[in-house]
Amino acid sequence: MIKDLLYLELFGKAFVPKKLRPQLRDYLYKAGITEVPYKFFGGLFWVTLVVTYFIYFSTIFRPLSKYGAFAVLIFTFISWFLIQSLMVVLVIFSVYFYLNIRIYNRVLNMEKHLPDYLTLVSNNLKGGLSFEKSLWLAIKSEFGVLAKEMTLASKRVLTGNDVKDSLLILSQKYDSPSLKRSLNLIIGELEAGGQIAKVMDKIVDNLKKTSALKQEMAAATVTYTIFMVAIVLFITPALFALAQQLLQIIIGVTKTISASGTGSNSPISSIGQSSIDPKDFKTFSIIAIGIISAFSSMIISIISKGDIRGGIKYIPLFIIIGITLFLMVSNALGGFFGGIG
Repeated sequence: MIKDLLYLELFGKAFVPKKLRPQLRDYLYKAGITEVPYKFFGGLFWVTLVVTYFIYFSTIFRPLSKYGAFAVLIFTFISWFLIQSLMVVLVIFSVYFYLNIRIYNRVLNMEKHLPDYLTLVSNNLKGGLSFEKSLWLAIKSEFGVLAKEMTLASKRVLTGNDVKDSLLILSQKYDSPSLKRSLNLIIGELEAGGQIAKVMDKIVDNLKKTSALKQEMAAATVTYTIFMVAIVLFITPALFALAQQLLQIIIGVTKTISASGTGSNSPISSIGQSSIDPKDFKTFSIIAIGIISAFSSMIISIISKGDIRGGIKYIPLFIIIGITLFLMVSNALGGFFGGIG
C-alpha cells in the first residue's frame, strides 16, 4: 500500500532513461539480478529527498534567512539540487561498486567450474551423444553460476537458435579471458567440423595448467604479502601510537619547564605552546591508518591475485584491526609513559 502511494516504480522508471534500460538490464543480469529494480530507484529518490530536507533546514536555511526572499529561493533551489544530486551519485556509485564485486565473484565461480563442466561434455561426446545434448546433460547444480548460464544457452539451442550463436553470446557476456578463449576455440572447431572432444580435452588441460600457475604465483608472493600485512596491521599503528605519546610527553615536559620559570626565554619552551593538539593528532592517525589499510589491501590483492577487486572484502577487516591496535597500543603506552608527561 505504501509503495503504491509513493509511486516507487513510476519514479524509478522516470529517472532511468529508456536508452539506458537495455544496458542496465544486461549489467544487472551479469550480477545475478534478473529484473531492473525500478522500485529501488524510486525509493532512492524519496530517501535522498528526506535526508536533503533535514540537511538543508539544519545547516543551510538559517544563514540564508537574513537575505531577501528571492535570494533565499535561488539559493534553496541550488543547494537542494546539489545536495540531493550528490547523495544520489554516492549511493549509485556504492551500488555500482557492490555489483562490480558481485560480477567479479560470479566470474571466478564460472572459471573455477569450467574445466569440470567441459570434461563432462567431452565424456558425453565420446559416448556418442550430440553436441547440443552433451551440453545439456553435463549441467550439474554444483557448477553454480556456470550451470545457470549453460542452462540458458542450452534453452536457446532447444528453442531453435544456433548453438554457435548461443555460445558466442555467453563468451561476450562476461569479462573473462579464459571463458572467452575456451568458448571461441569450441565455436571455431564447430565451424571447422573437427573433433570437438579432443579440442575440449586440450582446453581442459590448458585451464588446469593455468590454474596451477596462478596458484604457484600466489604462493611465490606469500612473503611479500605477509611483510605488507605486518607493516599495515602492526608496525604502522604502533608508530602512530608512539608518535602521539611522544607529542604528549614533549608538550607536558616543556609546559613544566615553562611553569618553573627557569627556561621561560628558552626556545624549547615554545614547543609547549605548539599548535598541534594531541587529540587532533589522534584523529589524523585514525584517518591515516584507515586510508593506508584500504589501499594496502588493494595492493596485496593485486600482488596475490592479479586483480584489485579480490581485496575489496578485506578493507573493513584491515581498517578495524589497524585502528583497534592503534587504540590499544596508544592506551598501553599512555599508561607506561603517564608519569613522564
